[in-house]
Amino acid sequence: MDDRGLVIDRICQKFQNENGTCTEALDNISLQIRQGEIVSLLGPSGSGKSSLLNIIAGFDAPVSGNVLLDKELITEPSAQRCVVFQTPALFEWLTARDNVEFGLKRRRVPAANRRNEAGEMLRLVGLEGFEENYPHELSGGMQQRVALARAFVLHPGLLLMDEPFAALDAQLRSQMQSLLLHLWEKRRQTILFVTHDVEEAIRISHRVVILERRPGRIREEIEVPFSMDQREDLLGNSNFQELRTQIQQLIFTL
Repeated sequence: MDDRGLVIDRICQKFQNENGTCTEALDNISLQIRQGEIVSLLGPSGSGKSSLLNIIAGFDAPVSGNVLLDKELITEPSAQRCVVFQTPALFEWLTARDNVEFGLKRRRVPAANRRNEAGEMLRLVGLEGFEENYPHELSGGMQQRVALARAFVLHPGLLLMDEPFAALDAQLRSQMQSLLLHLWEKRRQTILFVTHDVEEAIRISHRVVILERRPGRIREEIEVPFSMDQREDLLGNSNFQELRTQIQQLIFTL
């Protein structure tokens, strides 16, 4: 097995409750995500999607099992693994450019290089001309674009996305999905994307992984059979409709 990319090996997770009982969140999760692949996690609430993301990010330690990125064991947070949350979590006192530059500054990238890289990323996400605006001066969708730019500019080995478009309306959500695919085409990041939206998972992913209800186990891994250059026109595709129905039925029976 090719051990580049992300390797999740027999992960189990439990949480101690205040009443002394124990909740089993994840049970024997094993999964590999190849370099440059986009994989979506689907499953009902309580299936452990966020718990798994927190372990991969290095925020939590599993009860047992290991996670490796490019052969290195994950034991703590790292700039090699960027997380994009449902809310943009921008620094309100920094401009859009300064928010995007923040991680580069911590890496001690020279000021001129930081400015150029941040400017290029803001251009790629369609925010040219808004570099000096503060978050409160930007719409919710524009703020999420800044959050994407801030993550992509670091060239992380893995991008973890926890329902980043869930709070957006349908039209804006579709635009953000297109933007994500555009950025992926430019950067070919490895991405693990958590979502409850079946159509979103199919549209942006190479594979869809379905988790069962607590304790989270992998129920199914489904290859998405459409090339990335077809993703804009899936809604009228009969094969897309069949795949959507197949996944919805799987989730309904969990």
